Amino acid sequence: MAMSQAAHAVEKATGHQGDAITAQDVANYTKTGNASQTMKALVWQGKNTVKVVDTPRPNILEDRDVILRVTGSTICGSDLHLYHGSILQMAKGDIMGHEFCGVVDEIGPGVKGIKKGGRYVASFQIACGDCFYCRQKLSSQCEKTNSNTQAKALYGTQTSGMLGYSHFTGGFAGGQAEYVRVPLGDVNLLEIPDNVPDEQALYLSDVLPTAYNAVKDTAVYEGDSVAVFGAGPIGQMAGYFALGEGAKQVIFVDTEPRLSFVSSRWPAAHMDKLVLVDYKQLSHGLTNRETVVSRLKQLTEGRGPDVAIECVAGEYAKGWLHWIEMQLGAETDTSEILNEMIEGVRNFGRCGVTGAYVGYTNHFNIGSLMERGIRLIGNGQAPVHKYWEELRSRLEKGELDVYQMLSHRVRLEDMDKVYTKYDQREDAMQKIFVETKWSFPRAEGTPVLTEY
Repeated sequence: MAMSQAAHAVEKATGHQGDAITAQDVANYTKTGNASQTMKALVWQGKNTVKVVDTPRPNILEDRDVILRVTGSTICGSDLHLYHGSILQMAKGDIMGHEFCGVVDEIGPGVKGIKKGGRYVASFQIACGDCFYCRQKLSSQCEKTNSNTQAKALYGTQTSGMLGYSHFTGGFAGGQAEYVRVPLGDVNLLEIPDNVPDEQALYLSDVLPTAYNAVKDTAVYEGDSVAVFGAGPIGQMAGYFALGEGAKQVIFVDTEPRLSFVSSRWPAAHMDKLVLVDYKQLSHGLTNRETVVSRLKQLTEGRGPDVAIECVAGEYAKGWLHWIEMQLGAETDTSEILNEMIEGVRNFGRCGVTGAYVGYTNHFNIGSLMERGIRLIGNGQAPVHKYWEELRSRLEKGELDVYQMLSHRVRLEDMDKVYTKYDQREDAMQKIFVETKWSFPRAEGTPVLTEY
């Protein structure tokens, strides 16, 4: 940690100014964080309600636990499913947030290879490191970290525990807080290089591996036309990674303000490969019968894209029939976007599903899937451990543009207001960086602080 960064953090944490900060202050901060018994955290209060509260600071519970002082977190689009109450088994008071990085404050006696005072980013999923799936770096499918019986009954087998993502995934407290407990910390923390600021490293926890996995797992090849459904941060980065695989065309299907945001950040050298489709302009008007599917065909010589990648999730019904069925509990997820993808891609095309789906859907076009030889690929919760070292290396070398998706920097204390704005897509919010009292100075080229 650079001296200037630590001194700045001490100033924020203690209120000391300039010359009043001593070398001992900095040393104490690096070692202990001057931790109190309580902390600020963003907690779920019920459907569409969150609140920043003072809550007990986490302690070491297991031998391989690590306590982080959180220096950066964010909101993920999938956090909105929790916010809306769409994910099973949320409880009042649950601490949210599954993407975070920080400085190691405490280490359990069984932890190996983790340095106190070091900077680390956490994987959003909790892996054991030694089961069948973990040995293959398929960390999201860990067999040992989520004992929830309802999840096992619904999906046929268990998947990994997740931080800050309901009791359905293990009930682990999240990182939209000043401190967080990371179970099996020597497996689920990745060291951050000195030349990589938090504003880049933070996104190794989820959004970068998830977007990369969507492209790799669905398989994008040189010369492919790729349609990305959902131009949020994961969709935006999936389109960016598709370029890296040699895609000749990237079509984003979404609406404003996201389409304009993506267009304004798209690499200038590849503007000729960018196409924007505003689905709201296609689905309104008595005389307008053009659909997303027909537009995709028009853009690809009548055949359809080679690949479609879904980065939206099944919570958002577009038509009244699915909305009613979801309200009645007749289905948990809408199949509308899945059907658009299946019908929209070329024969023997590939459709990857990386958005969050909970359970069952109705009116799924299995006939088009079968007759036209469509590959429907569940990308799963992305196996972060499979990709994060590769992506970290690309960040170190300056080969990966993370800042293109960043729109805001906010304070943890304002998160209850930020959730409302993020949910309603106000202020053109895309990906945000959430600072705490432990955060380092803002990295050059990133958004300035917005206070709400």
